[in-house]
Amino acid sequence: MRRRIVLLIALGLAGNTLPAQRRPRLELVVPAQASLAMEGPEVRGINVLADREMRDLLRNGFPARLHYRVELWSTSGWFDDLEGGTEWDVVVRYDALDKSYRLARLEGDRVTSLGRYDQLRDAERALEQPFRAPIAARGRARRYYYRAVLSVETLSLSDLDEVERWLRGELRPAIRGQRNPGTALTRGVRTLFIRLLGGEKREYEVRSAAFRPA
Repeated sequence: MRRRIVLLIALGLAGNTLPAQRRPRLELVVPAQASLAMEGPEVRGINVLADREMRDLLRNGFPARLHYRVELWSTSGWFDDLEGGTEWDVVVRYDALDKSYRLARLEGDRVTSLGRYDQLRDAERALEQPFRAPIAARGRARRYYYRAVLSVETLSLSDLDEVERWLRGELRPAIRGQRNPGTALTRGVRTLFIRLLGGEKREYEVRSAAFRPA
């Protein structure tokens, strides 16, 4: 009887830890001490498509956009100073014709295809591959830390043309936040429509410990 109770408790704990393991999060790994002045941190989002509403929207033709921003801060005295920042985007789209997921990353003026996947879990593994942010702490007189923010949002159906061009490797201003979306009313209705479907913007943030380059 005692063994049976212990087993039931263990199964209960295992069931409780699974949702925590699937919880979306952002990870940031600072380079080794010898590389701090030459390399930036590795950043990756974990389980960012695990939300059921996000998956449903994706399967119904709404592309997902992951916007990453990494900032380098120096700390001394009373105030911290922003030393620089870098950002990039990743777009995920489900193609209903061939039932596959397509991924692409935009970094500066370069578009990189991240592949086409038949299963969502394979697309998620590709999304979770670490990306090294092109920003490094080159000064040695101060202490620094990195701050990373990931914004995940569902794009509207009117963005499909821009997404398709981007996935083909063509740069367009629309995806980079410079589009002319029409009137404020149109933008508001579009945002409301997406949010009614459960596609509101989600943000995740992480900060590294302070460090000093060698």
